[in-house]
Amino acid sequence: MAEPGVDTGALHLLDVSPSIAGRPLFAPLSLTVAPGSVAAVMGPSGSGKSSLLSLIAGLLDPALTAGGDVRIGDRSLLGLPPEARGVGLLFQDDLLFPHLSVRDNLLFGVPAGQSMAERLEQVREALEEAELSGFEARDPATLSGGQRTRVALMRTLLSRPRALLLDEPFSRLDHALRDRIRRFVFDHATRRSLPVLLVTHDPDDAAAAGGNRVDLVPA
Repeated sequence: MAEPGVDTGALHLLDVSPSIAGRPLFAPLSLTVAPGSVAAVMGPSGSGKSSLLSLIAGLLDPALTAGGDVRIGDRSLLGLPPEARGVGLLFQDDLLFPHLSVRDNLLFGVPAGQSMAERLEQVREALEEAELSGFEARDPATLSGGQRTRVALMRTLLSRPRALLLDEPFSRLDHALRDRIRRFVFDHATRRSLPVLLVTHDPDDAAAAGGNRVDLVPA
């Protein structure tokens, strides 16, 4: 079930392709990701997978230009600043702030305009949901890889995104842990009815996405 107050809708990629000096990185890509479902975009290193996510999130390198359109529901994201797009990103590196505790890392994701008591309650609930109760004061450096990924995910979800983008966030986890953390991420996004777009070169990631897979085609 979607969280109250969160605007959800399908993620639509319409003939999307970033270009450099007028040369597309890959053939135009069209794809619809329904709320609560996961789609995997496959491609080798250097094929433009990360640039695709950057285009969606509004973080495209200035040397590149955006082609096509990106929509959540009936609203185009192109032209909006990153903070107005409502897109959450989970990277290969968890990007936790090393100088902040787990609690303060999570507080960073909670939207402003609420009392500190309300914000702390959301952090407490997020840690409980991630099976990390009692970790509030922990230094991120003391966490395992799987724990760091769970904290990074909960920080992203606390920001109440309308779609979730995954840039190979499982690739650095031990193989034995990868399946469990992948399922944790997918389950929590699905529970919130978020469309999830995963870019990867790992066939196991694509299989876990439920068979909803497209391959980037060189331009």
